[in-house]
Amino acid sequence: MIYTKPTSAKIAEHGGFIGPDTHVALLVSRPGLDARVVRTPVQTMQVAPTLLKALGLDPQALQAVRIERTAVLPGLGLETTP
Repeated sequence: MIYTKPTSAKIAEHGGFIGPDTHVALLVSRPGLDARVVRTPVQTMQVAPTLLKALGLDPQALQAVRIERTAVLPGLGLETTP
């Protein structure tokens, strides 16, 4: 959140790499998922493969997931065991 004077040229900000810009809450809900707090650091790029996995689709169908080896979000019971 950035506060500026009404006459300021800057009225918005897309964020950076400081704590308040990168530490955001993510709420996940699905049937059968018990309430819990998972404090494992994750990245927003993990959301897409997690959604695919939850829908019964193969996250590996996404080229970026294959190239970057993106894991699903932890703590949801969707992790693949080797």
